[in-house]
Amino acid sequence: MKLNIALLAGDGIGPEVINEAVKVSDAIAQKFGHEITWKPALTGAAAIDAVGEPYPDATHEVCKNADAVLFGAIGHPKYDNDPSAPVRPEQGLLKMRKALGLFANVRPTFTFPSLLDKSPLKRERIEGTDLVFLRELTGGIYFGEKGRKDGGDTAYDNCVYTRAEVQRLAKKGFELAMTRSKKLCCVDKANVLETSRLWRETVQAMEKDYPEVEVSYEFVDAVAMRLVQWPNSYDVLITENLFGDILTDEASVISGSMGLMPSASMGAEVSLFEPIHGSYPQATGLNIANPMATILSAAMMFENFGLMEEGKAMRDAVNKALEAGVVTEDLANGGKAYGTKEVGDWLAANV
Repeated sequence: MKLNIALLAGDGIGPEVINEAVKVSDAIAQKFGHEITWKPALTGAAAIDAVGEPYPDATHEVCKNADAVLFGAIGHPKYDNDPSAPVRPEQGLLKMRKALGLFANVRPTFTFPSLLDKSPLKRERIEGTDLVFLRELTGGIYFGEKGRKDGGDTAYDNCVYTRAEVQRLAKKGFELAMTRSKKLCCVDKANVLETSRLWRETVQAMEKDYPEVEVSYEFVDAVAMRLVQWPNSYDVLITENLFGDILTDEASVISGSMGLMPSASMGAEVSLFEPIHGSYPQATGLNIANPMATILSAAMMFENFGLMEEGKAMRDAVNKALEAGVVTEDLANGGKAYGTKEVGDWLAANV
């Protein structure tokens, strides 16, 4: 298979972890007889510094003409620490999601047998955890009308959803549940919010089309609690943009490190694959960033092309590395810590 992949390294540790994902992906391509053409493009603070825009038109052209997008991370302290900055790296991420129609963020949370005791939660609470959040990505409060009034003393952010936006996300949730344990949880705040009531009634109306799926409805605060108490009781969860942003970060640490969790943002034409961690600017250039989440995101990318054996080979290599202790400092736990490049080299050699 010939694959044309847009490569958006971004900021901070983004370029470092992307380099290792490319290294391992190229090893997979060589092993299985594929050809990958990488198309680098600017985004985030790097793009602002270069051309004044966090998601330039040239980058959009590269992305929309690609088979998929492999993305690193965005963000820089000089923008994080300046709330009055008129142009911000995160604006590029929102613009990219909207422009590419990336409406469904797929964020799995699973555990690794060799790392169960590295989780902040007790082994018996997390063992067997294998859940997936589907977060709506192009609607809600992040994209609603926002502003200031009363001379700047009052601020507002409007949360708006349409039934169609809920339906297309829920459809992916039902379909995913059918391939797993046929359990789906709709996360909302329907006791307070009108948008949540729209979510709940829309999903309820869709239940008849998926009679084999057992659907539950839970308030977001209850789910936040249960993710700590019994994360292995969940399978597929669907929710709106803001709730999903918060809950998926909470779920990500169950495994023991945010540096291990991949994600995908699915659209009608092109999909994007990225690690869930941020740009971690303090680690930039130190060769200490964990590249495994980005490599596992590339595995999701291969599987999205139907190349299941290739994706499994990448995931198997990561599991072998964890078992062998070939890990960066976030997982070394006082033992030997390998560098970002060394972990990538080991994985590439072991696919």
